[in-house]
Amino acid sequence: MFGIIPSTDVSAKLIGLLPIPAMVVRAKDGAILVEATNTACREAGLANANDQQVPRHPLLDAIGARIGAFVESDRLNEDFPLQFGSSVECRHFRVAMARLSRNAEGRCVVTFVDQTAELRTEDNLRREMLTDSLTGLPNRAGFSERTEQLLEAAAPGFRYAILMVNLDRFSRVNACLGSMSGDELLITVARRLKGILRANDVLARTGGDEFAIFLAVEEGGNDVAHVTKRISSALATPFRLSGYEICVSCSIGVAFGARRVDDPEDLIRHAQFSVKRSKSSGHAEAYQPQAFDIAREQFGMETALRRAIDRGQLRLNYQPIYDLASGRLVSFEALARWRGEDGVEHLPSAFIPVAEESGLIVPLGRWAIREAVRTLAGWDAQFGGDCGVKIAVNLSAIQLQRDGIAPLLQSALIAHNLPGSRFTLELTESALVTDPDRIAGIMHALKGLGTTIAMDDFGTGYSNLAYLQKLPIDILKIDRSFVTGMLVDRDKVAIVRAILSLSQALGMQTTAEGIETNELAQTLAALGCTYGQGFAYAKPLEVDDAYALLESRRH
Repeated sequence: MFGIIPSTDVSAKLIGLLPIPAMVVRAKDGAILVEATNTACREAGLANANDQQVPRHPLLDAIGARIGAFVESDRLNEDFPLQFGSSVECRHFRVAMARLSRNAEGRCVVTFVDQTAELRTEDNLRREMLTDSLTGLPNRAGFSERTEQLLEAAAPGFRYAILMVNLDRFSRVNACLGSMSGDELLITVARRLKGILRANDVLARTGGDEFAIFLAVEEGGNDVAHVTKRISSALATPFRLSGYEICVSCSIGVAFGARRVDDPEDLIRHAQFSVKRSKSSGHAEAYQPQAFDIAREQFGMETALRRAIDRGQLRLNYQPIYDLASGRLVSFEALARWRGEDGVEHLPSAFIPVAEESGLIVPLGRWAIREAVRTLAGWDAQFGGDCGVKIAVNLSAIQLQRDGIAPLLQSALIAHNLPGSRFTLELTESALVTDPDRIAGIMHALKGLGTTIAMDDFGTGYSNLAYLQKLPIDILKIDRSFVTGMLVDRDKVAIVRAILSLSQALGMQTTAEGIETNELAQTLAALGCTYGQGFAYAKPLEVDDAYALLESRRH
């Protein structure tokens, strides 16, 4: 049986015959003979006589050798794909051959299934899946596939680089000018980037405002440096969008690789990681393994910290604060401490930034406030009344933005029957910069509870004297960077004098951090500083040791 499935006019014109629904093919003396078996064959001009050789058939001619080999073998059936025609009008068939019976002399049934439309549709869908519809460039999947193809064809030792280009102000363009202008910008950027690359380089759009480039590099960093300069120059010319001239800068991350050594997918991630460093530095950044290792460690620390907060495995240490004039213990600053399940003590300078970046600072801050209130209430109970000290708790800028600090503190105070005047809340200048009006409202709400407000690390952030005048700030804390080594640094002495004069003019008190010697404490007291804390007095103490110190001052 020989048939074209489906039997279309196009198929008929291609093979030069009318559609033939039934035909038996026979191999004899090295020739392929057709035995017509029904009316359709006679209408096609073919006789019904056995062993009559018909005019040469293009499809049969293309597979004649395979038919001969099949009928001479012991196989009962066989199927295989067949491409027929020129590259422009190539058609795709699925050919199936089946033996009529074991006793049939060289006879078999051959069926051709035309799969051209199906395969062309599949190719079109695949092309769409691998192409960015806006720019016409490869998308993320298309970039990965093209990269793998180039590496497969490359010689051993082939070196390359992957660049990730991220537009810095794209979100602002979208927000101010609309998505249509944003799309126009992306198309123009794609066109400019394409214009500066070599023919064998690959450019793709892998995200909203992110482009990826595959470069073959012969001179390593020099080649990449040359390309990054050309990218910056190409984007330096202003873009005309909606009647505006918009200047767009970019951040570029680079990862270098070699064939059969590095996984392209890993290099893409490494280049994306380097983009973040590029945004901070303002120039192209190459991937540094140690930076990636640090980031990975931070993710591990985030997971462990979340578990520690959920399981109540953190604790507070308390560093005493003294009145410099009288030497009296007046307060303790509560400081978070964390010992991991492996017994390793994690430094606050390591886990607090991780907590802030991940948002864990909110539950951590909530716990710190409640724990400090509970601790002070416990000290009062042991002391037999008011133990005579305050506790200072640090507030993060993120915590102030995302959490209701005043209701939280009020609830904790009511639960333990303590007045707000027993607590000092410390916040940094950076907290004021984020949302001054909202933070001012929170500060006034905290003052309404009777708390003391201290500005921590004063002079190291975005000092705005207008804030000091308008906000209900009671204490300025002089950062340890100004206090440490002050006795041998005249500039530091001048800064400390200026802060003390400012606080006195505004009717505020001051606390000096980082006092490490009695001589330094005496000097600060002589200059008019109100309070002091540091290793000259005590390191941060465990809760029982802090109460023991408090008890020793009782007598």
